[in-house]
Amino acid sequence: QVQLVESGGGSVQAGGSLRLSCAASGRTFSSFAVGWFRQAPGKEREFVATISRSGSGTYYADSVKGRFTISRDNAKNTVDLQMNSLKPEDTAVYYCAAGLVVTTTVVSTYNYWGQGTQVTVSS
Repeated sequence: QVQLVESGGGSVQAGGSLRLSCAASGRTFSSFAVGWFRQAPGKEREFVATISRSGSGTYYADSVKGRFTISRDNAKNTVDLQMNSLKPEDTAVYYCAAGLVVTTTVVSTYNYWGQGTQVTVSS
């Protein structure tokens, strides 16, 4: 069992940066790949980034590639998402999720989800 709690959301102007953090409980956190997803009002939840169990493998959605960086610290049971050059279209609730399938972009393959953190980017 893994419990996830996101933090670091907030409001920022376009071009600014935010760093989201996902803190996990449970002794087997390093057994899970972790992904970040987001959901804007009226839209489906979409993939943002994922990182492998060891942290050696990462994968990004085209819309955030080159602007967002995902990283993890298994000793601290955390996964961060550094978001730079933010755009208004990045506005959404951001969720972290843990799953046993490595580096997948599919929502249904993740077993555990956090409650989400709001990111608002103004123009």
